[in-house]
Amino acid sequence: MTKVAVLGSGSWGTAFANVVADAGAAETVLWGRRAEVVEAVNTRHENPDYLPGITLNPRLRATGDVREALEGADFAVIAVPAQTLRANLAAWADAVPSDAVVVSLMKGIEVGTSRRMSEVISEVLKLPAHRVAVLSGPNLAREIAERQPATAVVACTDEETATRLQHICKSGYFRPYTNTDVIGVELGGAVKNVIALAVGVAVGMGFGDNAKAALITRGLAETVRLAVALGADEYTLAGLAGLGDLVATCSSPLSRNRTFGEKLGSGMTLEEVVAETRQTAEGVKSSQSILALARAHGVDMPITEAVVAMMYHGLPPADALLAFMSRSAKPERYGV
Repeated sequence: MTKVAVLGSGSWGTAFANVVADAGAAETVLWGRRAEVVEAVNTRHENPDYLPGITLNPRLRATGDVREALEGADFAVIAVPAQTLRANLAAWADAVPSDAVVVSLMKGIEVGTSRRMSEVISEVLKLPAHRVAVLSGPNLAREIAERQPATAVVACTDEETATRLQHICKSGYFRPYTNTDVIGVELGGAVKNVIALAVGVAVGMGFGDNAKAALITRGLAETVRLAVALGADEYTLAGLAGLGDLVATCSSPLSRNRTFGEKLGSGMTLEEVVAETRQTAEGVKSSQSILALARAHGVDMPITEAVVAMMYHGLPPADALLAFMSRSAKPERYGV
């Protein structure tokens, strides 16, 4: 039987491991760093720290031993904070089976290198493209753990690998689609976090749906510009991994990035928001890397620039919004 190891027992790692267990096509093992989480999954079939009140599939097994989780795994699915990926991979490299497909659930861009998560995986583990896949889309972890209907995109440059991954996570409530555009799928997932921060700020400042719609739409435009400059198919960004994920993340109070921005817009300082935020808001750190990537390729990303200025250069939210609204007038065309 196919074995899937999910490395990372936060909300999304746990929810995805539960999806695979519910799908029933693979043995599923969840690795967690904290012994109390592992114990709760194994004995009470729940993750009370990240998904309280939700009963997990009793076939889902957890372990605190990463080598045990990876032993014999056909798929190694990674769900750790994006900025910790490189260090974790270096520690796990000799335990990853020689023929396993490594799958990224992460939606971030590495600080310092501006590499996508699949690029970090390939570089550290020295893997060919057909052994690296990504999963993205409108995937709010709690809704999926509650077994509400959801969709996703599984992407790999090798279509057969993407199809194999699709089959092991397709359940009655979770419908994955395949794609070979890894660049577009990853950038859609990473940039939407930055746009969600901006939307959250606008909501926190008391602005309504017109402002949210403007930021979502223009945010999609700058995501398309960057993705196409890096070789992606612009139509990928019109799908689940682009527009779908962007709308869900910018609209839902379950979104960590939208919530982070909302607190900032309501008057809290960056330090105060960070201090009370338990789970990682990937857009905060990835915004710097995304902006660096855009500048390296001559791509204009005004919303991302405003978010970076708020997060790292002390620009007040009101001034950031003013800077965006004061930009020179231009015609609206898709991707412009």
